Amino acid sequence: MNNIYLYMFIMAAVTYLIRMLPLALIKKKITNRFFKSFLYYVPFVTLAVMTFPAILSATDSVWSAAAAFLVAMVVAYAGGGLPTVATIACAVVFIVELFI
Repeated sequence: MNNIYLYMFIMAAVTYLIRMLPLALIKKKITNRFFKSFLYYVPFVTLAVMTFPAILSATDSVWSAAAAFLVAMVVAYAGGGLPTVATIACAVVFIVELFI
């Protein structure tokens, strides 16, 4: 049981260091264009990496999830808002699940 507290302490220390070290080590403003653009896109990439596997495993069939994902991408690219994209994706999953 004592190992659990040791693991929790190590996990907390690593998490704290990852967040604290950049603040402590980088004192001046970042001017490198590549690094600034990299830091700008990190939250979007992280969200996409966490969301995509959940999309594929959210339905009974991977095929219905993939079809809904593709349709949602097209509708979003065409300028559809979030409620529109979500409604159409849900409808596509429902229709594909009826035929599978």
